[in-house]
Amino acid sequence: MTAFAGAAALPDATAARQEVAFPRRYRLTQTDEYSSVFGFRRALRGNFFLLHYGEARPGSARLGLVIGKKCLKRAVGRNAVKRVLREAFRLLRASLPERDLIFRLSIRLEKPGRRLRQEIAAEAHALLERLARRLARENASGREVT
Repeated sequence: MTAFAGAAALPDATAARQEVAFPRRYRLTQTDEYSSVFGFRRALRGNFFLLHYGEARPGSARLGLVIGKKCLKRAVGRNAVKRVLREAFRLLRASLPERDLIFRLSIRLEKPGRRLRQEIAAEAHALLERLARRLARENASGREVT
């Protein structure tokens, strides 16, 4: 395979990546947005994270991250965890309910190596899928879902 043939596939990969990008409209940016999600007081617990979710809202799901210094001392580690969580959200965003979501790290971690990042990604996917199933079940049972 020549280098030219590989370069021909590049625009397709770029177009596919842009379809599931992570623009600002899918992020929680204001303090009030975080406060309203925490005030709703609904969350799912995993081994590493609490996944807080807010009331139903029109539009697409939005993501907020809370990775505190108390739980992960080094900024390099906090940023690595955030990248993993953003990627998990980006890949599943289209199938998520229209809610504001916040991942909050709930345990102390040491330096997140490759294996730990894989475990974090797996937990993020599992929590997001659990949330989608829970909300679908609540909708089907006729309970008012706010």
